[in-house]
Amino acid sequence: MTGGGRVAALGADAVGKAFGRAVVLRDVTLRIDAGEAVAVFGPNGAGKSTMLRLFAGLTAPTSGRLRAFGVAGPDPAVRRRVGLVAHQSFLYPDLTARENLRFYARMFGLDDADERVRTWLDRVALAEAAARPVRLFSRGMEQRLALARALIHDPELVILDEPWTGLDAASADWLVGLLRDLRGRGRTLVVATHDFQRGLDVATRALIVHRGRIAWDGPASTADDLDGIYRQVTGAVAA
Repeated sequence: MTGGGRVAALGADAVGKAFGRAVVLRDVTLRIDAGEAVAVFGPNGAGKSTMLRLFAGLTAPTSGRLRAFGVAGPDPAVRRRVGLVAHQSFLYPDLTARENLRFYARMFGLDDADERVRTWLDRVALAEAAARPVRLFSRGMEQRLALARALIHDPELVILDEPWTGLDAASADWLVGLLRDLRGRGRTLVVATHDFQRGLDVATRALIVHRGRIAWDGPASTADDLDGIYRQVTGAVAA
């Protein structure tokens, strides 16, 4: 806990990650308190997706110490408190939208699984496509269903990697509203994106990752010139 008594949802102490000789993350040290909403920016290949996979417990650090809700190492109880939207949808293409959500709801042991499935199909505007196999979905439909899958168990920590990919303008704006609502209900958000405007619209804090390190970390409210900061830190123009 901090001096104010807040619980850390995530804590990294000199965390590194390598795949063979390729070092992807170096000496990442940070703390994300429960209820924070953090936008993560950085060029392609900077290490953002690997960092999010570490936070979600899908891979282990090569060095350093990583804790989620105060627990180090893989823990099924911690994984149940996390929702992840990644580049991979984790959906079963030959199952229908309804069957996919029902599978995950039951995997999380939800007593009201059918009710939550109906609610989320409505929320992501897929009720009319509920009986359609996911392999017939457009990229945007699949992304909306992946969001429902990640949130159906009402996780405390929500990790999203490029969540606006494939969404049309209306769906993208809807997602901004959804993430703001989650933030308002005290959920912890970590969102990696190339979209500065939407990232800052939902965030209370911003990080810039460059060459496997956290190159900048500050409140979102002070990041009015984030594009300039980004160019200065990375030497690149934001996408």
